Amino acid sequence: MPLTHDFKETIRARAQRDPDFRQALLCEAVECILNGDLETGKAVLRNYVNATVGFQNLEKRTRIPAKSLMRMLSPKGSPSAANLTSILTALKKTEGVHFELALKR
Repeated sequence: MPLTHDFKETIRARAQRDPDFRQALLCEAVECILNGDLETGKAVLRNYVNATVGFQNLEKRTRIPAKSLMRMLSPKGSPSAANLTSILTALKKTEGVHFELALKR
């Protein structure tokens, strides 16, 4: 189901004023991807990109065309591991965060 314009604007406005919210979005996307829920991870990542750097700026950071990035993060998109890594590396640098993986039993 496509997101409404109001929902996207709400996400964008909150992300622009609340760094904790931005970081939580990015973290949620990574956790979903690592836990095997690629569809949700891509959707959250797409919302994060739209609300923060935008696809044009992400293109500059990853050297992947913006249209390709949009396709990769679309519901039918299938980003390669290399491209997904490039995207996440660029976004974590932009956000100024570091990812750590912890095993839990």
